[in-house]
Amino acid sequence: MNKISRRAFVTSASAAGLVGVSGLALPYYSRANQRPAFTHGIQSGDVDATSGVVWTRTDRPSRVMFEVSSRENFVNPLRLAPLDTSPASDYTVKRLLTDLTSDQDIFYRMVAADLADINAVSEPIVGRFRTAPASKRDIRFAWSGDTAGQGWGIDDTGMKIYAVIGKHTPDFFLHSGDTIYADGPMKDEVELPGGSKWKNKVLIDEKRKVAETLDEYRGQWKYNMMDRHVLGLNAICPTFYQWDDHEVVNNWSDSKDLSADDRYSEKNIHVLAARAARAFHEMTTIRYEPSEPGRVYRKIAYGPLLDVFFLDMRSYRGANGTGMQDTVTPQSRILGEQQMKWLKRELANSNANWKIIAADMPLGLVVWNDATNKAGAEAVSNGDNGPAKGRELEIADLLRYIKNAGITNTVWLTADVHYTAAHYYNPDKAQFQDFNPFWEFVSGPLHAGTYGPNDFDMTFGPELKFIKAPTAEQGQNLPPSAGLQFFGLVDIDGATEQMTVRLMDRDDNELYKVTLDPVHSA
Repeated sequence: MNKISRRAFVTSASAAGLVGVSGLALPYYSRANQRPAFTHGIQSGDVDATSGVVWTRTDRPSRVMFEVSSRENFVNPLRLAPLDTSPASDYTVKRLLTDLTSDQDIFYRMVAADLADINAVSEPIVGRFRTAPASKRDIRFAWSGDTAGQGWGIDDTGMKIYAVIGKHTPDFFLHSGDTIYADGPMKDEVELPGGSKWKNKVLIDEKRKVAETLDEYRGQWKYNMMDRHVLGLNAICPTFYQWDDHEVVNNWSDSKDLSADDRYSEKNIHVLAARAARAFHEMTTIRYEPSEPGRVYRKIAYGPLLDVFFLDMRSYRGANGTGMQDTVTPQSRILGEQQMKWLKRELANSNANWKIIAADMPLGLVVWNDATNKAGAEAVSNGDNGPAKGRELEIADLLRYIKNAGITNTVWLTADVHYTAAHYYNPDKAQFQDFNPFWEFVSGPLHAGTYGPNDFDMTFGPELKFIKAPTAEQGQNLPPSAGLQFFGLVDIDGATEQMTVRLMDRDDNELYKVTLDPVHSA
């Protein structure tokens, strides 16, 4: 059999097809529970030109056998040493596939054998991804954030937007954070305006309360992977993960005080964050960094046209406060000293034409720590529209460095605020002006309540080029069925090297489009 094209595989292996062929999302697949089963599908991530991470989960202690091939029919596959699952990692297993060929379709297959009865073997489960190119070619990827938030879970339609993203056959999907809502309990039904109801047709006990234990945090992840559209995209498209606050609890920092929140018996934010981080790394395809186990910030090199820099704006921040400090201190930082050094170094060393900075929070939008009273800085901006202060100081230093170091073609992508927008940062309109103009694109939610719009802070001179958010008449926390669920698509042309960014909704309507010309250094 000839090598199958990426689009042909995606077409033939739709979400429904993958479920039928591979046993995705069928924890009761094996008859009479005699054989192991894969409970939550298969996924890949952090793919570059020669490697990528793959993941799955079994229903019992199992030995998982791996086969890798460049052919869909697995003729003469590479067979890897098996890995065992155990209760210690909640029966999850992930591994880094190495020594792959660049710009190649990679098919991977797993079979699980029961450790208690090694002759009891599961049905196979199959996934695919494409490695990054070593030469210039067209690249397409999608991004968004915010999954299963504000009580909106899996209804009859399901998380439809994941299937819509899959139809565009992206090289990868960048999940910008709020990958779960560990602090957002769900009910079976939610009353909607007009007398109708939202019905969460799929619900598990872990989603009926806030997550506190390690198993409850794990359950938040399992819930998302009970959706057929999520499973379908996971099987055919790598996901590059980052996190934000709802993986732990809303607006968490060292200043988070849960003493008055009766939903929590565990009040220690550091204990909760540690459990959440472990679940995040167990349940995703994020790479393991030996120098700092648990690290989220990293760079993925995706060929000569693209490097992606993933920020962690949560783990190293100082406590949330007014954000009005006059100097950069550990308390005024949002990235932290070590991450900032890493980012500057990696940006300066990058030879890629385009440098995507994947941020889990926007730069110029005001996100209040106390939304009711409009007080405290939760994101970068402090809301005073003046010279850089607080967390803005660290970002101002970064923007100045990018300008002085001659680093070109930086584009910021983010989610977090639950609407979609295009921002152009213009130093001529800014209070802090020592930087080159750049774009920031916002997209989300994937499947959560729709909010916004947020106010601008003019410290860095953002100009609003496009916005789609709820109207005053529509109100806030709109359900996914209202249609205001968003993702972004980025296309880089291998010949012209232009970058085209499109903002899309869950019905696959193109809302906004802009093509950016690359700046070529002298």
